[in-house]
Amino acid sequence: MIFISWNIDSLNSALTGTSERALLSRKVLGTIREHNPEVIALQETKLPSTGPSRKHLAVLGDMFSDYKIVWSSSVEPAPKGYAGTMFLYKDYLSPTVTFPKIGAPSTMDYEGRIITLEFEPFYLTQVYTPNAGDGLNRLEERQIWDIKYADYLAELDRKKPVIAAGDFNVAHREIDLAHPDRNRRSAGFTDEERQGFTNLLARGFTDTFRYLHGDVTGVYTWWAQRARTSKINNSGWRIDYWLVSDRIADRVIRSEMIDSGPRQDHTPILLEIDI
Repeated sequence: MIFISWNIDSLNSALTGTSERALLSRKVLGTIREHNPEVIALQETKLPSTGPSRKHLAVLGDMFSDYKIVWSSSVEPAPKGYAGTMFLYKDYLSPTVTFPKIGAPSTMDYEGRIITLEFEPFYLTQVYTPNAGDGLNRLEERQIWDIKYADYLAELDRKKPVIAAGDFNVAHREIDLAHPDRNRRSAGFTDEERQGFTNLLARGFTDTFRYLHGDVTGVYTWWAQRARTSKINNSGWRIDYWLVSDRIADRVIRSEMIDSGPRQDHTPILLEIDI
C-alpha cells in the first residue's frame, strides 16, 4: 500500500486561491494524485469548524473522485480556522474513523490535530503536532502533548500495529536540519522537543526514513517561507515523518519525500509498505 502525508498549509488556499503559491499547491496535489495512494493525510488544513465548504468538496471531488473524505477542524474553545487535519482514502476501503482526544493541555485537544483510521490488520493515524511557538511560549504545553501522544500511540500499538504520519514539528537529530548550531533554542529543535521524540520512538516505533536511508544528510521536508532562498540553498528541516510499530518496520518498502518543485514550506512524504 502507498500512503502520502502533507502539511498543506491552508486547504482553502490550495483549492480556491489564485496566487502563485496557490497554483503551486494545486500542482503538488496533482503530483500526489499521480502516485495514486490508498490514503492521503493532510495537516494544517485551517478550515472552519464546519469543515470543507461545498466548493472545497467539489474541487476535491474532481481531483480525487475515487476517495472518501474525513476531517477534523479546530472548534471552540480553540481558535477558529486553526490547525486541522483531513484524510482522503480510496472508496473501496472501509476503516473505522475516530477523532481522539488525548488529555492534552490548553485547547490542543480541540484543534483538530489527530485522526485515526482503524483497519482490520493495523491502525493508520495522523498528527499535526503543536508548535512550541514564538519565544517558546508553548514549549511546556508541547512537552505535555508529547507525553500524552506517545501514550496514545502506545495504547494503539498494544492492540495492533500502528502506522503514524504527520508534521511532528521536530527535527530529531542534528542531521535532520541544515543549521543545527544556530537553531539550538528554536522551536522544533529544542532539547526538550528532541527528547520527546526520542521517548516516543523508545515506546516501540521506527522512523521509517532513517530505517531505510541511515544517516543520509541534506534531505528535508520543510523550508521556511520567510527566507526566499531557503529551498534554493536547501536550508531545510526534516520535521515530517512516517513512523511504524517496530514489529512491522521490515515491511517498509519506501519512505521518501515527493518533489514539490519551487514551492517552499512542507513537501509531501510517501510511505510504501507491505501491510
